[in-house]
Amino acid sequence: MTDYWNSEILVLGCGNVLFGDDGFGPEVVEYLNKHFEIPPEVCVLNAGTGVREILFNIVINDQRPKRIIIVDAVDVGRPPGEIFNLDIREVPEKKIDDFSMHQLPTSNLLKELESMCGVDVRIISVQVQKIPDEVSPGLSKAIIDSIPAVCQKVLNTIS
Repeated sequence: MTDYWNSEILVLGCGNVLFGDDGFGPEVVEYLNKHFEIPPEVCVLNAGTGVREILFNIVINDQRPKRIIIVDAVDVGRPPGEIFNLDIREVPEKKIDDFSMHQLPTSNLLKELESMCGVDVRIISVQVQKIPDEVSPGLSKAIIDSIPAVCQKVLNTIS
């Protein structure tokens, strides 16, 4: 794995590819790496379900990115496939529960990186169509169709 904390900008694609639309973040990372030339100061990483560990490593490291861009799918009641920025303080409660690690949710790590460490944290989200309760890989059409636009939004955010 790359020394992601040494990157000026870190893009993290989050989600579980085994649970439908929740695999959105990793798919965006794959699309970015396949279709775009990523600047050398930017690290684009498939965080999968390991985002907490990555963020924790960044919090405790002396070196850290200036900007972290989280790409993730959420359910906030919008139309499926809608792309939007999500404020750290607006992370849905269900998502906070999904990412809890010994009562230390990912959202707290992001808040600490932003407020105490001076890292510019951005969250780019897409509204899911459905996240199944059982293993069922594969994104819905609405989510697949949003990937190129999300990639462009990521590229605009890194420049």
